[in-house]
Amino acid sequence: MGRKKIIAGNWKMNGTPTEAVALANSLKDKISGSASDVVFCVPAIDIIPVLEAVKGTDIQVGAQNIHFEESGAFTGEISAKMLVDVGVKYVVLGHSERRQYFAETDETVNKKVLTAIKNGLIPIVCVGESLTQREQGITVDLVRLQTKIAFKDVTAQDAKKSVIAYEPIWAIGTGKTATNAEAQEVCAAIRQVVREIYDDATAEEIRVQYGGSVNGGNASALFAEADIDGGLVGGASLKPEFEKIVNY
Repeated sequence: MGRKKIIAGNWKMNGTPTEAVALANSLKDKISGSASDVVFCVPAIDIIPVLEAVKGTDIQVGAQNIHFEESGAFTGEISAKMLVDVGVKYVVLGHSERRQYFAETDETVNKKVLTAIKNGLIPIVCVGESLTQREQGITVDLVRLQTKIAFKDVTAQDAKKSVIAYEPIWAIGTGKTATNAEAQEVCAAIRQVVREIYDDATAEEIRVQYGGSVNGGNASALFAEADIDGGLVGGASLKPEFEKIVNY
């Protein structure tokens, strides 16, 4: 095993550049040098100033989206090359909010994953079910499908470097959290489908995060589960308690 945990803060649409730099500065000395990989996934306008703020630390900066085309007439979009050029390493793809509000599909997520990998970005691929889907008993079926489509045409070597974030939609920003057992069950199912797509080695190397109201109080128990390799943290990543999550 020995997978290194990865804890990524998804700042969503929060923080002016001034506020983002202040937050990064308030956290960086407390969380750099962690045993886990730490990533700030910040709004596009904050990327360059936050990169400057964390320079000299081991904290990485990630984006929250890319377009699947390299360039072109896509007003308002950002390309993978643009992000790589300024030093971005990770990108969150297929977040449920992108799917819900911006009509992203499993197929467009797959295109973005392929583009990210082609350009040297590490995708954090989000999968997860709604409350209705959980109540219908189709959580594992849905997450397996999302994972299979997201990684279509991705090589095993590239899949090993990627991250999958299991985020039950009903637990995002609600204060509700999947139980440790529920989170572990689905993360294990994700690892199993990676095993079926590729092989044992890929399944053991790929990192699977849990996201959904992760906080300073529940992070330690969640991250102790066998198939949970850290977290994609929303609201708590904007607060001082992010230090507690990183140093769980």
